[in-house]
Amino acid sequence: MAEVFGFPISNESGKANRYSDKKLCPFNNKVPNCTKDKANNPLGVCSINHNGGAVITCPVRFREDWIIVENAAKFFFGENAAWTSLTEIRLQDKNGQSAGNIDFVLVSYDASGKLTDFASLEVQGVYISGNLRNPFEAYLEKPTPNFNWKPGYNSPKPDYLSSSRKRLIPQMLYKGGIFKYWNKKQAVALQRAFFNTLPKLPTVELEQAEIAWFLYDLVFDEMAKQYNLVLTETIYTEFEPALLCVTTPQPGDVSDFMGLLQSRLDERLDGNPPDAPTLTDIITQ
Repeated sequence: MAEVFGFPISNESGKANRYSDKKLCPFNNKVPNCTKDKANNPLGVCSINHNGGAVITCPVRFREDWIIVENAAKFFFGENAAWTSLTEIRLQDKNGQSAGNIDFVLVSYDASGKLTDFASLEVQGVYISGNLRNPFEAYLEKPTPNFNWKPGYNSPKPDYLSSSRKRLIPQMLYKGGIFKYWNKKQAVALQRAFFNTLPKLPTVELEQAEIAWFLYDLVFDEMAKQYNLVLTETIYTEFEPALLCVTTPQPGDVSDFMGLLQSRLDERLDGNPPDAPTLTDIITQ
């Protein structure tokens, strides 16, 4: 675990201990307390260590100092617009069916408070495969900067594939498709390590961009003994080319697949010498 209730486990300051004891969230959660997984027994892990870096596993972690919203607003509205953000806005399709909630809808307004424009910001942390609660609760029983969880079966690690295929891409296609139809800009905040698992996206200049991909990382401050959220790069793309690139598979060699089919066919034929298998048997095996 890299951060527990907002602080690295190496940070034994009074502030870090207070946040841990009270189960508080320092990253602008909707309430003062951490509510991840269970409100009464929260899984207070903000990020985990993986491949030498801290990987954000809780989307609330991205709310540090609201820099994700500020950066998105500059992309949407420019430097001088009056704007604010609205959270968890329900989006409906033409038939009144829910298309899901948008993490942030940023709105600009004029001097009289009249809405002048809007855009969406989606925030994506990383799903975890394995069991994270076991090491978390073991750490809480005996907090120590030297805590180490022995790797093994069901150990927690980032699941980038599920994070993109099951979460990010479907919501970009459906909710993002509605915003694209409305000709409204979109932004995505995620960590660089996550973005690097996606196919290389065709980029455009800022002026042609329909989506801005804001890539953040956690940078450790040795003096303060805490991680800071830092914007490392912004990627600009159009909507359809980017999503088509992500959703279009790169086929392998058909001969490899035919080889697999042949080996399965050979197993079936060798296992049933008296009777020739039917085509249905072969296909459904």
